[in-house]
Amino acid sequence: MSITEHTAKSDGHTSFYLAAGPEDGPLIIFVHGWPELSISWRHQLPALAALGFRAIAPDMRGYGRSSVYDRHGHYAQELIVRDMIELLDSTGRKTAVWVGHDWGSPVVWNLASHHPDRCEAVASLCVPYYTLDRGLDHTLTLVDRKLYPENEFPAGQWEYMRFYEESFAEAIAPMDANVRKFLKLAFRKGNPEGEGQRAMTAMARRNRGLIGGAAIPDFPRDADVISEEDLSVYVSALERNGFFGPSSWYMNHETNAAYGRKALNDGNLDMPVLFLAARYDYICESVHSRLGEPMRARCRNLTEEILRGGHWLAQEKPLEVNAALVKWLATSVAGMWPRPA
Repeated sequence: MSITEHTAKSDGHTSFYLAAGPEDGPLIIFVHGWPELSISWRHQLPALAALGFRAIAPDMRGYGRSSVYDRHGHYAQELIVRDMIELLDSTGRKTAVWVGHDWGSPVVWNLASHHPDRCEAVASLCVPYYTLDRGLDHTLTLVDRKLYPENEFPAGQWEYMRFYEESFAEAIAPMDANVRKFLKLAFRKGNPEGEGQRAMTAMARRNRGLIGGAAIPDFPRDADVISEEDLSVYVSALERNGFFGPSSWYMNHETNAAYGRKALNDGNLDMPVLFLAARYDYICESVHSRLGEPMRARCRNLTEEILRGGHWLAQEKPLEVNAALVKWLATSVAGMWPRPA
């Protein structure tokens, strides 16, 4: 199934996106996170397209071939959600199934809670509802304080987000200095041996960065997550645009929290919801912690599944992710299932 390239332009923003599948097929939109691209969904687009869906994945604001901005405030969730509504409008459709991962998850959660009329259903990998879409301060109330005592780790595993807020230029400097090495370090499969242990991100403030101020080690590429060809696409995009835009998504927690408070229906979601937890994702740890509790209280048609993978779930475990998505679409979102011509 071929994947084609497209551009959607509005008065203030340009979204580049990949697409596959029949143009009249039921629409499913995949929203990537940090520091990724539309190609993060390269395993999902052809699989859904082959079933008759119109599957598309944009480069998000600040990434790849979409518009890049030079102020932190231009990366607030409300603006990013507007980008996605404009993208949806450009397809001529009223609604879509939305699938998000990492920072793409707050985007699809906000679409569901602020624009339920534009959402047939919503799915998220790794990041539960009613967490980062409600800002960092709220998310900290869900930290496992047995694992992260508050006197040692005030922000728990989210200490790295505080480091962005306090020392943004210092935080992104090593990433910009060697994009390729950083991405090889970042894009790694889940490690079962880390279960129950603290995430390395909890040390970010005391170590002055994710790697403690040291030179980025030259790890071998993890072929279970990313090919050399795809790594080169990521590297090229981030060398061209830099980490300012992608990392500015971390700099709008208060603004995002205020936006979250404007959600409709008291923040409750009535449409079908799928949450795929990554068992070996120790930052977005929702298997053993309370991180998923608000989601379970507010999603009235929720399906959950735990997959044995790390944070880059769609790239590390594509068959499992695709199977879970297809089963959910067929059973819980049956009205969107492609019909024979």
